[in-house]
Amino acid sequence: MKKLTLLFLLLSLSMTAQTENEAVAAIKNFQKELNDEYLNPKESPLRGNNLKDFKKHPFFPVNLKYRLIADFIKTTDAKPIDFPTSSGQFQKYLEFGRATFVLDGKSYTLTIYQNVRLSGKSGYEDYLFLPFRDETNGKETYGGGKYIDLRIPQDDKITIDFNQSYQPFCAYNAYDYSCPIVPEENTLPVKIEAGVMYDDVYHH
Repeated sequence: MKKLTLLFLLLSLSMTAQTENEAVAAIKNFQKELNDEYLNPKESPLRGNNLKDFKKHPFFPVNLKYRLIADFIKTTDAKPIDFPTSSGQFQKYLEFGRATFVLDGKSYTLTIYQNVRLSGKSGYEDYLFLPFRDETNGKETYGGGKYIDLRIPQDDKITIDFNQSYQPFCAYNAYDYSCPIVPEENTLPVKIEAGVMYDDVYHH
């Protein structure tokens, strides 16, 4: 019986390590893709010398503490809402659902949205949008908050990885871009030390 118990323990530890390795690999891939996007003149929000001098984003150290499995409740009978943006314009979004998770022993809930226009494009039908603010904003990260891209979950759980959070384009170029403003209800009263950090060399 002891040998069987030890075998199960070793298998469990092996599976945990494999899952963690996959999570770290996904985060590293996210960082590479984001850097590649900002280096590409056709995709980057950077202009002029900012684009020329850009090498890579600063990131918080990868921390799987900020990769969370949240309880997900889909919003029923959701109607399109006018989402305010940084330019004073509006974009159509649906409140798609709410995610509740535990971080450092405390429970938090964030509202997740779906961009109405984007959801009609091929490849983005299951795309979800999570804007949030936290206590790093204006210090280690952009003052207007950060975003996370998600996909529609298959059940009542959704993975939120703050290590894959990024700053809106208007953090780097407020003249050419209009970015959704983070709703007040999505303000977290804690520091989320994960994802892209603020770099005042490229921000305007």
